[in-house]
Amino acid sequence: MKKGILVIGSLNMDLSIDLAKMPVTGETILGRGIAYKAGGKGANQACAAGKLGGRVRMLGCVGQDEFGQKLVKSLSESGVEIDYIKESRALPTGTAVIYVDDNGDNSIVVIPGANMACDIEYLKEQDEQFQWCDYVVLQMEIPYEAVWYSVKRAKELGKTVILNPAPAPDEIPEEILSLVDYLTPNETEIIALNGKRKDDIREGAEKLLGRGVSNVIATLGDRGALLVNRYGETFYPARKVVSVDTTAAGDCFNGAMVAALAEGQSEAEAILFANIASSIAVTRKGAQESLPIREEVAVIM
Repeated sequence: MKKGILVIGSLNMDLSIDLAKMPVTGETILGRGIAYKAGGKGANQACAAGKLGGRVRMLGCVGQDEFGQKLVKSLSESGVEIDYIKESRALPTGTAVIYVDDNGDNSIVVIPGANMACDIEYLKEQDEQFQWCDYVVLQMEIPYEAVWYSVKRAKELGKTVILNPAPAPDEIPEEILSLVDYLTPNETEIIALNGKRKDDIREGAEKLLGRGVSNVIATLGDRGALLVNRYGETFYPARKVVSVDTTAAGDCFNGAMVAALAEGQSEAEAILFANIASSIAVTRKGAQESLPIREEVAVIM
């Protein structure tokens, strides 16, 4: 039987704006359209794993509003168990404004809203879910204290922890890094986690290993992914495609990787699987709408 995956993180309604180019400071430009789409790094990763066949449950918070209802529905339709998601009476559902240009590049502003209610108290109430799962997947769009608590609790129970440090915090405590099995930063996040110096990606990954992380998997966009651990480093090239929208590329990678690991694939197989899944996602617009199902990945593999 496939192992259980618990995703703890954000649920946001994405306001996606299409434009020809990104505005610079002080510039006003015309957008071509706006679309409302289900997103949030946590929800995206849960949906990715669910669509690819994973046994997934999600912990997170939405407001008591229409956006929240739509986000929970999208998760359910992707095969994610939604029974444990909290509704906040005081805060609206989180939102994110996403600008996508003609190159498929994006710039994102997040308004957390109800994601701030995904706190330690709520997570303690959901301890049964920590016990149920084998893998715990986290990002950085809920309160940091909740992330640190989740990492500690997961390791107390002997679970495998995958931390996607996005958006990158100024610092992750050493005691937390030492409990992380897989840290999955992109290039920008590796720089941020190493004191904002423009280090070589390999050097940055090695520094994170030196601070206690077991495995660093650096996602390198259209180049692929780099695994660095105490055994050395391995580069996994990306499949070449024409990118339309990179909004959910990293989330797709994380969800696909944990889905593959949970069904018994090796690290190498899981990273290759994740590379292919994310290469499909970037050829489509949107976040959760862009995520592939298992059959699409299988055709390419």
